[in-house]
Amino acid sequence: MSMDLSARRTFVKVAELASFTRAAEQLGMPKARVSTTVQQLEAELGTRLLHRTTRTVRLTADGEQFRERCLLLLADADELQSLFQRTPGALRGRLRVDVPIGMAQAVLMPRLPAFLAAHPQVELELSTTDRRVDLVHEGFDCVLRVGTLDASDLVARRLGELAQVNVASPAYLALHGTPRTLADLAAHRLVRYAPGLGAGPALWEYEEEGRYRTLAMPSTLTVTSSDAYQSACLAGLGLIQAPVMGMQPLIDAGRLVRVLSGFDAPPMPVSLLYPHRRQLSKRVQALMAWMDEVLEPFLAGKP
Repeated sequence: MSMDLSARRTFVKVAELASFTRAAEQLGMPKARVSTTVQQLEAELGTRLLHRTTRTVRLTADGEQFRERCLLLLADADELQSLFQRTPGALRGRLRVDVPIGMAQAVLMPRLPAFLAAHPQVELELSTTDRRVDLVHEGFDCVLRVGTLDASDLVARRLGELAQVNVASPAYLALHGTPRTLADLAAHRLVRYAPGLGAGPALWEYEEEGRYRTLAMPSTLTVTSSDAYQSACLAGLGLIQAPVMGMQPLIDAGRLVRVLSGFDAPPMPVSLLYPHRRQLSKRVQALMAWMDEVLEPFLAGKP
């Protein structure tokens, strides 16, 4: 099979914009040429990559898989080209990274303009989600994970630990009182955070004499995102245990109040994950070094 990078760039652009017309405009090519290029790719591969109607263009299952492979291939080609650029250290090409929503909002996004200004030829695709993405199959260069890691073939670089705090809204405490001991929690409600909806106890997590412990608590609400978790607490729907990184500004503003500081949930490990490859591209290395630097003031227990 021939390796026509320009054809693959054309296909990726059509897939990205879901339009032959818009892709042709951005690529500066006639629409007929864009269409012919994709048709030739489909003939070469022996499969349909796109479903076409008069109004929509969308990827087939094979098209989605081929797109992810193309993105990796084109990223490698951009990296190879950057080795011979006249400007030493210049970075270019696509970066796809996934980070937790709360961490993106509280720390990374405010500092992102400086990173992109320093590397104007880098195209960053930033996914912010609380679900565990499939790094390899979804084509991510690296992901930032908070919490215990599952066993995998990925490379993990531990950045440190993220302290947690217990908080509630002033309105909630005015209505239910402020808990002073673990025994007091029986008269309180905990907002339950879970990756997916379903049965499961609401557990207060804490450390006692160096050991991890849990305490079952009443709960009337389960949420599946950090945004909803924080909003529920602000609305007075219960206590939450969350990273201090996102909670401290709200505590300082008086919108949330810290409670039971002697029984905080254990710190959560923060790690960067990336696939096993012979050599990480310079742009991925640069992004990971930047995230490490930006997060350092908020992390303890750095290796």
